[in-house]
Amino acid sequence: MARDNNAQCRICRRAGIKLYLKGERCYTPKCAIVKRNYPPGVQGSKKSKPRLTPYGLQLREKQKAKIYYGMSESQFRQYFETASKKIGDTGVTMQQYLEMRLDNVVYRLGLAHSRQTARELVSHGHFSVNGKKVTIPSYQVRVGDVVSVRDGKKKSAYFAGLPKIMERYQAPKWLSADQGKLEGKIVSIPTPEDAAPVYDMKSIVEFYSR
Repeated sequence: MARDNNAQCRICRRAGIKLYLKGERCYTPKCAIVKRNYPPGVQGSKKSKPRLTPYGLQLREKQKAKIYYGMSESQFRQYFETASKKIGDTGVTMQQYLEMRLDNVVYRLGLAHSRQTARELVSHGHFSVNGKKVTIPSYQVRVGDVVSVRDGKKKSAYFAGLPKIMERYQAPKWLSADQGKLEGKIVSIPTPEDAAPVYDMKSIVEFYSR
């Protein structure tokens, strides 16, 4: 059996679920979870899944979410602390903050193959919000904002083939994508169902609330 030397694929295999770290590859039969849905290692396929304590389960869900959005522990905890100060369900509020990051919106619109790529493109000044260049991946968009590929970047090799890719990608209903213009609009605040997370937000809130 060939050894999987791809660090991102090993992360998904260790988590036991797709975290969509490799862009389009994650949607094909080449995905590591499809080919080898067991922990990495020579004996991975023969090992039974360890039983986790409640703390271990909460920690696992928190780790999955951090990797999913590509954030450090301090960044991720800050979202919890900010959300916990708001009136309402902390988990729902935190989910909204995470989903409405600019890099996540760029990815959700199909304007980048992965969140990591989205972060790099935003940092390098490829996108604008309401016509103004924004280079902060964590920038919080609002309902009504229009996120666009900047005119000077649309002719680059990367963006030239995106319209065809966007046609195959279904943006969540809280976003409206325009393939021809390489842009999208935030039409509503995302709900937990819209986010369709691969982790349990309730467990994450419980972890930080200990």
